[in-house]
Amino acid sequence: MDTRVCRLHAPHDIRIETLPVEGPGPGEVLVAVGAGGICGSDLHYYHDGGFGPVRVREPIVLGHEAAGTVIALGAGVTGLAEGQKVALNPSQPCGNCLYCQQGMFNHCLEMRFRGSAMRFPHEQGLFRDRIVIGAQQCLPVADGISLTQAACSEPLAVCLHARRIAGDLTGKSVLVTGAGPIGSLCAAAAAEGGAAEVVVTDLQDRPLEVALQMGATRIVNIARDPAAMEPYGADKGQFDVVFECSAAAPAIGQAIATLRPRGILVQVGVAGETPVPLNLIVGKEIQVRGTHRFHPEFADAVAAIGSGRIDVRPMVTATYPLEDAQEAFEAAGDRSRAVKVHLSFEAA
Repeated sequence: MDTRVCRLHAPHDIRIETLPVEGPGPGEVLVAVGAGGICGSDLHYYHDGGFGPVRVREPIVLGHEAAGTVIALGAGVTGLAEGQKVALNPSQPCGNCLYCQQGMFNHCLEMRFRGSAMRFPHEQGLFRDRIVIGAQQCLPVADGISLTQAACSEPLAVCLHARRIAGDLTGKSVLVTGAGPIGSLCAAAAAEGGAAEVVVTDLQDRPLEVALQMGATRIVNIARDPAAMEPYGADKGQFDVVFECSAAAPAIGQAIATLRPRGILVQVGVAGETPVPLNLIVGKEIQVRGTHRFHPEFADAVAAIGSGRIDVRPMVTATYPLEDAQEAFEAAGDRSRAVKVHLSFEAA
């Protein structure tokens, strides 16, 4: 059996290739992948060959947001059935290292994360129409939920973990800076978590419109109306919690300026060395909390999508067939018209 894959050889050099795939072994399943979302890290690989010290050093099959249908079971697999829709968890901690033993699985020292160039050889990703994967990485999807929706489980899991880092949001005033896929999902997670106010900022109208559909109570285009945020800085700040999803220095500065004393800044976006206003962090006793990936939240995300508590559908602004992967990646990088772009792996 063969599978088509979306493999990156160099920046802007994506090729649709065919690779052999064997049947599932013990504890594994064969999945027909149906939908996959292009993430910001995929775009960094595509445009820049990596991010920070993480560089593509060999051809890599991209993708870590995907869902599909089980088509064969390996020996000993229980709890799954042929024809069942599943969300694919790309995260595979070792379970044995120092941090796994402490329950911090997302900090595993031997983490194997699909579609990541962090290790060498690279961890090959999920953008393929057939994959053999561990049964424990397949979470059943509720009836009536599409593979497109299910493929959003991974980025939603990131945001649910960020929400856990932030603490109880009931009745809180929340700012989300950056309305890309993660920002829009953070807005949805905050709203679902009981926040009384969810303000989302961005430089583009298209993602802000999506954020409004996802749970924002107010959207602000700070490129067009920068003064709109000034009232939130009154009396040392108005927001209880900020989910900073842009990693842009001006946004981080505005987040800290509008946080109330002892407010919480959850830094979700990643970048290189970035200047921050330490005087305000110290003077207002701001708590800065990083957030990294997820572990139990993947199952939480599948459940939230399945129950309808969080509707991810407004976020997916375009879907391209696998053969048009190059065009899909170009579109995904255009924030004026796209939020989350998906690939479809259905046979032509």
